[in-house]
Amino acid sequence: MIERYQKEFTRLTFGSSAPGVLEVVFDGPNLNAVDVETHAQIPAIWPVIDRDPDVRAVVVRGEGKAFSAGGSFEIIEGQITDYALRMRIMKESRDLFYNLINCNTPIVSAIHGPAVGAGLVVGLMADISVAAHDARIIDGHTRLGVASGDHAVIWPLLCGMAKAKYWLLTCKEISGRDAEQAGLVSLSVPKDELLNTAREIAAGLASGAQDAIRWTKYSLNQWYRQNGAMFDASLGLEFLGFSGPDVVEGVASHRERRKPEFRTTGDS
Repeated sequence: MIERYQKEFTRLTFGSSAPGVLEVVFDGPNLNAVDVETHAQIPAIWPVIDRDPDVRAVVVRGEGKAFSAGGSFEIIEGQITDYALRMRIMKESRDLFYNLINCNTPIVSAIHGPAVGAGLVVGLMADISVAAHDARIIDGHTRLGVASGDHAVIWPLLCGMAKAKYWLLTCKEISGRDAEQAGLVSLSVPKDELLNTAREIAAGLASGAQDAIRWTKYSLNQWYRQNGAMFDASLGLEFLGFSGPDVVEGVASHRERRKPEFRTTGDS
């Protein structure tokens, strides 16, 4: 099973901790940052898992010191100058949202260290999300100079509108402990218990009544499906921002480790 996935999805690594459990691992340079190739593979894997009778549960985790540090500077800068790449990344971001929803296999995430961007989408949209107490959950879209499109529908459903607005507008960092208290993640545990906890949950799901578990997941995910139009609109606004001036300044300020000086007035 593992060899088959590794051959097709070369930018991820795989393991298995129990019968029927597939581990999908973010494992790359710069705290598992997502480059162009990885961004294509993250949404593509879920329909494959959904069709695989040998996989009854999934654990998603990050190797090393992070879950995932989000999109690399190369992928962000590429979208600013390359329209075709921008449209490709937008489609992949849309596919990630819908492919996660429509994957009937239960997914458990184990979040530690920094969790940002496309990786964070997977972590929060997992059916059961487990975060280390000291995990660093961050949505940095507005700090970068673009709308928080692919998170704007997910967060209010998880933690409510008031908290979602506070965190998405300000880009404040959230610990795993605070994320659990707010309802953004399912569970928070000490870091040294994180992986074992996620694996135990996944093993229990893999050995449970598969039809009951999968149809329950399908029913609950109708909350996401009914908000699909809002997701599509928010995602479009995010990628519209990649053609504007603020994202250029946002990237430059990140690289130069300084406070950004944005120029747009809000009149657009």
